[in-house]
Amino acid sequence: MMALISIDYHDLVSLMGQEISKEELISTLPMMGSDIDSVEGDVLNVEFFPNRPDLYSIEGVARALRGFLGLEKGLASYDIGQTDIVLNVDASVNDVRPYIVSGMVRDVRITDELIKSLMEVQEKLHITLGRKRKKVAIGVHDFRALKPPFVYKAVKPQSIRFVPLGYYDDMDLAEILVKHEKGREYAWTLEGASKYPIILDSEDQVLSFPPIINGVVTQVTEATNDIFLDLTGMDFNAVNSALNIIVTLLAERGGKMESVKVVYPDKTLTLPDLSPIERKLQTKEVNALLGTQYKTPDIVGFLEKMGFGADPEGEAINVSVPAYRNDIIHNVDIIEDIAIGAGYGNIKSVLPNKLTFGKEMETEKFSNQVRQIMVGYGYTEVKCLTLSSERDQFDMMLRSESPAVAKILNPISEDMTCARVSLIPSMFRILQANKHRDLPQSVFEIGDVIQGNITIRHLASLTIHPKASFTEMKSLIQSVIRDIGAETNFTPTKDGAYISGRAAEILVDGRILGSFGEYRPQVIENFELGYPVAGFEISLDFL
Repeated sequence: MMALISIDYHDLVSLMGQEISKEELISTLPMMGSDIDSVEGDVLNVEFFPNRPDLYSIEGVARALRGFLGLEKGLASYDIGQTDIVLNVDASVNDVRPYIVSGMVRDVRITDELIKSLMEVQEKLHITLGRKRKKVAIGVHDFRALKPPFVYKAVKPQSIRFVPLGYYDDMDLAEILVKHEKGREYAWTLEGASKYPIILDSEDQVLSFPPIINGVVTQVTEATNDIFLDLTGMDFNAVNSALNIIVTLLAERGGKMESVKVVYPDKTLTLPDLSPIERKLQTKEVNALLGTQYKTPDIVGFLEKMGFGADPEGEAINVSVPAYRNDIIHNVDIIEDIAIGAGYGNIKSVLPNKLTFGKEMETEKFSNQVRQIMVGYGYTEVKCLTLSSERDQFDMMLRSESPAVAKILNPISEDMTCARVSLIPSMFRILQANKHRDLPQSVFEIGDVIQGNITIRHLASLTIHPKASFTEMKSLIQSVIRDIGAETNFTPTKDGAYISGRAAEILVDGRILGSFGEYRPQVIENFELGYPVAGFEISLDFL
């Protein structure tokens, strides 16, 4: 999902420190990888890809433009002052919300533009990087009323009362989840927890009940000068990246960054830490991927244009990646930025120098034959995404999580956190989406599953109607295997997704290739269906 950012033209020019015509701005932004959604007077609505959260604010866009237009060169530099502020992390948060980072920014001048930008970047980070606050939640506080040191710990829901932001009466944590609109909206993030996370100062004043709501005592107003930040979550790299984005945003507005000592039970961190990440890039590596013949000095110039530090070393370049660029994971990500800095239009397109003649793979030929067989038995083909979630693949199916599941490091959605190991859960979602349609419904899919680092072609089917049964599915799988030209046997299965005694494993030449049967009522209810469901899933790679 693209992130839409509203940019005030005059505010942007002020942050850039140099005049640029609106026409030039409109033509330049797409060259940086954005899309102009609309222009309404002096306001530009610009879309950025979700992998660039550092551009979710007008301050981040201004910084990128200064480099892209040659107004600044290389890595942006920020000073961080030292303080004696301490935030202690209690081990009790390990089971509920284990990570917290923090920072101070002083001498902030609160303006309408800053408030608007800060609210917008919080919202965008919460939705994208933060996965609706589950992975990252941001707290922004007025430091005036607070007394460090601070503590981050987990407490019983009824043990602490405070006045949440936007209210006048105090509530305990359990009440907030029921009575406060933010509590109702984000209560799911704490589902199953017996204790809830809380941040207190030395006088037991509540800064925040993350990821739900801040306390009213730290509300930021026009009189605020010093801002204290806390960011909590389930992934340290994500919360730390978000901290770096927020503190540099405030620094771009003239704020002065100061450090906070975050003391975990096993380590102490001094944050924010804006030390760049160092990578080494070979000139030939860049040219091989882009199909260019750039010299090392050319590449250095493109890197500096895109805000990287670049130090040539013969035919290699030592690249310093800004701490707020969490999208840079591999060298190929840096090379993509080099292409943007060079200008895609300046990279000549070339035809392949070899001719190849393609032909249908044997796997696809066989899959097409099986496809015709399934259609002949009255089943409708569906196609589902290869990405799924551990919840659908295992929890909803009452199955234990497979150690072979391939998990996504930075998923873009809570519904796409792993590669599927089974086709059936996504097909259940198809039935769920069509439960208002007439019965019977019979669907099948031929698709790939990923187990560890191996891709396997599977065939699966589901049928839903009042009389869907083990016998019906046994007859179907016997017929399909016979039509393929193989013989099958069956043996009992302990798969928890099926009704005990109403399911079996499928054996071909003595090898277990899949299973079939009637699904348990709990599985059917998990997908909000109201009729019996039977199905099978089998590997095609060994037939």
